[in-house]
Amino acid sequence: MPQVFKIGSYWVYFWSNENDPLEPVHVHVSQGAPSADATKIWITKAGCCYLCHNHSNISRKTLNNIMKIIEARSEEVLQKWQSYFDEMRFYC
Repeated sequence: MPQVFKIGSYWVYFWSNENDPLEPVHVHVSQGAPSADATKIWITKAGCCYLCHNHSNISRKTLNNIMKIIEARSEEVLQKWQSYFDEMRFYC
C-alpha cells in the first residue's frame, strides 16, 4: 500500500491492488494506519477532488481541508499513480 503523503495524522495512500481493470485515479484517506473503511476521493483530470465516500467519517471541516491539500498536490498524486500503476484513467 503506497503512501502518497501524510496530512497531520491522516494518511493519503493507494491500495496496491486497485482492481482489474484499474479503477480511475483516486486516493484513500484514513487517520493513522490504512483501513478498509477509508474515505475515497477521486482525482479528476483537472486535478480537482471529488468525494466518492467518507466511510472513515472524517468531519466535514477536516475533510474539506484535506481535499484542498490534495488538490494543491494533485500533480504529485498523479505522478505517483502513473509511476506505481503505469496507467491512468479518470472518473471525470
